[in-house]
Amino acid sequence: MLSVILVGLAGGLVTGVSPCVLPMLPIVFVTSGSGRTANGCAPEGDTSSAGTTTLAPPKAPPRSRLRTPLIIAGIVTSFSVISLFGTLLLSALGLPDSFLRWTGIVLLVAIGVGLVVPPIAHALERPFARIPAWTKPSEKGGPYLLGIGLGTLYVPCAGPVLAAIAVAGATGQIGWRTVVLTVAFAVGAALPLAVFATAGERLGHRLAAYRSRQRTFRIVGGVVLIALAVALAFDAPARLQAALPGYTAAADRALSKSDAVDTALGRDTGGAGACVGEGSGLADCGTSPGFDGGGTWFNTADGAPLTRADLANKVVLVDFWTYSCINCLRDGPHVRRWYDAYRDAGLVVVGVHTPEFAFEKDGGNVAAAIGDEHIDYPVVQDNDYAIWNAFANRYWPAKYLIDGRGEIRAASFGEGRYDEVEADIRTLLKDANPNVTLPAPVDTKDDAVPTGAQSPEMYLSSSRSAGSYAGSEALEVGTRDFTFGDSQPADTFSLSGRFEVTDESVIARSGARVRLVSTADDVNAVLAGSGRVVVHQDGRPDRSVDVSGVPRLYRLADGGDRDRTLTFEIPDGVAVYTFTFG
Repeated sequence: MLSVILVGLAGGLVTGVSPCVLPMLPIVFVTSGSGRTANGCAPEGDTSSAGTTTLAPPKAPPRSRLRTPLIIAGIVTSFSVISLFGTLLLSALGLPDSFLRWTGIVLLVAIGVGLVVPPIAHALERPFARIPAWTKPSEKGGPYLLGIGLGTLYVPCAGPVLAAIAVAGATGQIGWRTVVLTVAFAVGAALPLAVFATAGERLGHRLAAYRSRQRTFRIVGGVVLIALAVALAFDAPARLQAALPGYTAAADRALSKSDAVDTALGRDTGGAGACVGEGSGLADCGTSPGFDGGGTWFNTADGAPLTRADLANKVVLVDFWTYSCINCLRDGPHVRRWYDAYRDAGLVVVGVHTPEFAFEKDGGNVAAAIGDEHIDYPVVQDNDYAIWNAFANRYWPAKYLIDGRGEIRAASFGEGRYDEVEADIRTLLKDANPNVTLPAPVDTKDDAVPTGAQSPEMYLSSSRSAGSYAGSEALEVGTRDFTFGDSQPADTFSLSGRFEVTDESVIARSGARVRLVSTADDVNAVLAGSGRVVVHQDGRPDRSVDVSGVPRLYRLADGGDRDRTLTFEIPDGVAVYTFTFG
């Protein structure tokens, strides 16, 4: 129970500070500071807005201690109900998926109008007057309604915990774990808004001008609320959110890959993901999942997905890969050779392209990579990690062998062991058809990946650079100047000049250079943008590489001394994602 609550709170807090919630912040800030009541009427004892004259100085309005908690209660209520039952309710009533979102927007507009036109607020709050415990509906109804409206607009903000909640709600598989997780998530998501609501409320109470002009402040708050609701209706904030760095992506990723989160969400961490079989030959790892939940299919008839019927009595090799991963690119030729050699003997290869970076979700980029790599076997896009999670996979590249009965018999993670994997393929093909004639093996131990020490893959980003970044300035999201140090350890990189740092890359802005100390024969980088990268080796100009278009892999250095220092002049606007080595 406690782990479920903690995971829900963590997922909610990440959502509560993510870019998707930014449009809500001015709403709660302004409306919280717009007076104790929601109906536009002055608090008791304050007649300044009614036009009367008083000799005594205006008193500060009584402070409501319930406003912010009621906003949170409204958010928790609407989010929980919509997340758990919204899909089922809309389906039962035949309503469009956008109905609840538009309901929330209309409710925010109505509350905004109520701040400007008091009779509207009275009408909105009238139902709360029938609740015996709510003796002051004008004080309680407005904040609660505001929370309900905001809660409906939280639903589109996705993340690993919210995805689990949405799936449970959509499929009707709602147990105690899902309910607890949902409420905890809603509370976590509401807490950052509560901070802004409290700040707006306290500011309103402390401003002397506010005490004598409460009516004006309420009207301004109503106008702002209406304007922001209209902006939400036209998805205007989405443009702002898209322009902002994904500063919570690393936290989302950490949650989605955490064993503790898997346990709390009830995910199966065994099965295919536990079928390592390193050096132990074939094993029995349970029935293979299918490819349900995948997206676009390539290299199939009319783009149709492969079904279990299509794969019946076939030996299937499932290959998880992503097109900018150097390990996958080195691994790919072996998979293609097996497919060419054994396809006539009954081997089916299915490539599952699960993206590591956001740009790898683009179908055009994936199609281009399939063409560049001369991949002829079927490939399915797994942008939502549905197949990845079904196999409990955690690696790139990863290969799973499925026998003719649909059982997972072996798994291989990373590069290498090609002769062993091929031996397993041959054994399963013989088991499926004892009379099959197999060609000579195409992989031997001579084809193994080099075992000598070489630089590990390096990520140039705010979230994944630990252990490889050697600069003195913090590699955090934002734009700043960097300076090379006097010395630099082996297998590290550092920056000089002005860079914009994001969660996935560093982007050159002015006088940008990257220094790399490597212990590898070949140096590659995933680059994007347009311009010419100049490579200096041990202080001398060595070559130049023209970069153009979407992110892809470029060879920056090959052969020569394994222990060397390379400096790259990066033109403005070019993004550097990773260094990989061979």
